[in-house]
Amino acid sequence: MREATAPQKFTAQYLPLEQVTRPNLKTDEAAFYLNRRPQTLRVWACLENGPLRPKRIGGLLAWNTAEVKALAGVTA
Repeated sequence: MREATAPQKFTAQYLPLEQVTRPNLKTDEAAFYLNRRPQTLRVWACLENGPLRPKRIGGLLAWNTAEVKALAGVTA
């Protein structure tokens, strides 16, 4: 049986995902909302084997906010 997890606590650094309106998220932001470590998302990007694929903008990874919301099960 799986234990119930506590609701995600939001800090001043991160808004609730429902309130995010920017088109892309940084790796650390996307990792926070998906409850993964940033390095996990970097591996997904490098190996191109994860549920999401980022865009590369100026050498940085940009994760599509709508795709992160869909994967996290957020409707907004």
